[in-house]
Amino acid sequence: METVFLNKLYRSITWLFFTLLLTVVSACSSGGDDDEEPVENETYTLSGTINAGASDVADSDVNDPLADYTANDTFSAAQSIPNPATLGGYVNQPNSGESGRSMSSGDISDRFAASLLAGQSINLTVADTDLGDADLYLYEGTCTESCYVSCDFEAELGNGLVGKSVTEGELETITVSENGNYFIEVCAWDGASNYTLAIGQAPSSAPALTTDADFVPGEVIVKFKENGVTTQQTSSHTLESRAATVGLKPLAGTPGRQMLMSLGDAGQQNIARATLGLNKKPSQKAKLKAARQTAEQQLKLETLDVISALRKRVDVLYAEPNYIRQALATPNDTYYAYQWHYPQINLPDAWDITTGSSNVIVSVIDTGVLLNHPDMVGQLIGGYDFISDPSIAVDGDGIDSNPDDPGDSDGTRPSSFHGTHVAGTVAAASNNDNGVAGIAWQSKIMPMRVLGRGGGTSYDINQSILYSAQLANDSNTLPPQKADIINMSLGGAGFSQADQDVITQARNAGVIIIAAAGNENTSSLSYPASYDGVVSVSAVGFDKSKASYSNYGTAIDIAAPGGETSVDLNADGYADGVLSTAADDSNSLQYNYVFYQGTSMAAPHMAGVVALMKAVEPTLTPNQLDTLIASSMITEDLGTAGRDDLFGHGLIDAYKAVTEVQGGVTLPAHLDVTPATVNLGSLQSTKTLLASNSGEEALTGVTAVSNQTWLTVSDTQVDGNGLGSYTLSANRAGLADGTYSADVTFSSAANTVTVKVFMQVGTISTENSSGFIYVLLLDENGDNVGQANVAVFNGQYAYSIPDVSAGTYTLVAGSDIDNDQLICDRGESCGAYLTLDNVSQIVISGDRPGLNFGVQHQSSILAESAASIGQDKAKQPNTHPGYKRKP
Repeated sequence: METVFLNKLYRSITWLFFTLLLTVVSACSSGGDDDEEPVENETYTLSGTINAGASDVADSDVNDPLADYTANDTFSAAQSIPNPATLGGYVNQPNSGESGRSMSSGDISDRFAASLLAGQSINLTVADTDLGDADLYLYEGTCTESCYVSCDFEAELGNGLVGKSVTEGELETITVSENGNYFIEVCAWDGASNYTLAIGQAPSSAPALTTDADFVPGEVIVKFKENGVTTQQTSSHTLESRAATVGLKPLAGTPGRQMLMSLGDAGQQNIARATLGLNKKPSQKAKLKAARQTAEQQLKLETLDVISALRKRVDVLYAEPNYIRQALATPNDTYYAYQWHYPQINLPDAWDITTGSSNVIVSVIDTGVLLNHPDMVGQLIGGYDFISDPSIAVDGDGIDSNPDDPGDSDGTRPSSFHGTHVAGTVAAASNNDNGVAGIAWQSKIMPMRVLGRGGGTSYDINQSILYSAQLANDSNTLPPQKADIINMSLGGAGFSQADQDVITQARNAGVIIIAAAGNENTSSLSYPASYDGVVSVSAVGFDKSKASYSNYGTAIDIAAPGGETSVDLNADGYADGVLSTAADDSNSLQYNYVFYQGTSMAAPHMAGVVALMKAVEPTLTPNQLDTLIASSMITEDLGTAGRDDLFGHGLIDAYKAVTEVQGGVTLPAHLDVTPATVNLGSLQSTKTLLASNSGEEALTGVTAVSNQTWLTVSDTQVDGNGLGSYTLSANRAGLADGTYSADVTFSSAANTVTVKVFMQVGTISTENSSGFIYVLLLDENGDNVGQANVAVFNGQYAYSIPDVSAGTYTLVAGSDIDNDQLICDRGESCGAYLTLDNVSQIVISGDRPGLNFGVQHQSSILAESAASIGQDKAKQPNTHPGYKRKP
């Protein structure tokens, strides 16, 4: 890394200010003709294209009179929606809510028709439980009005009603039990509220079916659909008769609940294979593979084959291995299953070795941290607020010993609580049946506040670095113990010798420094990530490709998950952002969990992994970490073989990193397939998968097969062991309308991996829509000085704002489905140029085309303990008026 850092030193001349994630954008850095002097009294036009969010759908009968209207409150008029989907909607009782289309008559019920799959989840998030309450119901797709129960929360299941969730909280959830067509109903039980409806795959943190998993060879846990179309009543079956229908030997259990069955001896296994259609003649490759396996490995493979066959039967609800459980460290946090970014870097395997140490301290230099967030309590040590300018600090004074985050709202938007999100990724309280998980949850966070309203200065940031390293600083105090690691999810352009000097001092004190590479999608250097002695982290999305926004170039050292909120590749109904701790201060402060994207999210993944490494090897030095990164021993190689400018030395691998410092254990061969889930939607027909070996021993015998005739898999470019790229091809011809799923099974001599594939067929509109939106041009005072009202066309919004005077502005956009004249309320779509959590200034001195960005329905999850905490009384409610639109 040292040679790379020497090249970083002389690339720019001055570093003035840091902002969240990236520097304030001026016209000259955005491709405009802003070098021209503005002409007095001349006005200009701003224009661009706004993309609707991934899987976004808009309720067709909202309260905004300008939005297109189609009633959807009966079964016959139910609005057809795709799967997966993130839908923004509005319901209200008569004479409740804001004045608008439905205020007096009410919009009590919204109904949606969807094709759903068994195991998928439907999540309803009520936007404002202070103003209204909404409930969730699920009906069979054959229902007519005779099924209707008038939004009766006491209604019993039956007569077409197959599911309901009627709590008084923010979140209502139903899990789909069988494949089929359904009606989903959102009912206004009281008052009025926006809502978000997320439909998608119920994420699972369980391991894939692999022979290296610890389960009893030859045993299977099965549960049948006792009221399915191919079965009789439960009373007519016995354990023995059920086992006989699938050719297995009965062991335990009774019909109506799960049963334990065995493959039995060789004779019984032949019966099972014949019954389940597994008597295909093995290929020569399969024979060679079997010859190299032990008897136990062969029986485990046979067990997995039987389970795969059972799962295809229409009368089987589920079939699973009989796993042998140990006291493992995979967390049980409520929303851990939505944190796809942790399994992506093999954290579960690393957690079985260490979950961190309380002796390891990570300094998070950012906006501060919400000290009372439920997932931060107990995770923090003393920190400091180094914002010296009270106008930036927001808390009313200069530097002080309180690093609590009061918010960074500029009066027109909610606060980001950026530092809390970053800190949660590093070390949120975990394995506590609550919230989300952090990476090194036994480690401690030193919260440092340097970013306030409008960003922060390099001088203040330097003081926080010195404090973290237990070096003399402007506070005239030192922490009892220095930080082992510094994370800086911030950046800007321009080299500063003063900054380099401070970073060198901290590094010489033994502190490992990690920083976000920047979000401009450019090879230009961003600081502090590009300073000598700093680990620069770029970002990847769910499919391990470079995130669209991530910087690249010679300064990149390593990559980590940063998310990509413009897509939903894992089909869980939520954008593929990084989920972590945050809050909403639109009204009173509510702790929650949100999906963000950015290299700001990637950097704390690296910081958390390094904290795990330090827990195993406390003497790990910055130089030793540099050597490990450069050796590629702790990463998964992505892109061009060896180091490249997109991913540096590769994607951080937590398991490799921990085992390498633990003692250099040789990792066994292990088959990985990326991406782990594929969502083809209704238009895409092909997708490339990459099969790789994440271990160090040789991996052989890789093959791939699909379990559905409509989906084929072919090797595109593979080596002699079957490692490389494969192409999925879907054929929709002849398929009925609906949602389909398939399993593509990759087998190898080491383990088996199953990739889940989803596809939509039918006449359902494929146009993404974030609703009718308002594009606002805000001046430096936050006043709305220009507006475009835009309907969606082919998933995009083309806008133009004329008559703009020269000056500095920001652009925001969003829907107003409750018609309160404010866009971007909870449950409404929202976006900003460049991104929502990084609203960038635009300097105008000429026409500005090409100001493109995205808008999407906002997804957040309320903290479970918020009901008992309520508003944080130590905080003053944020009084920002939202983004005020013109009528």
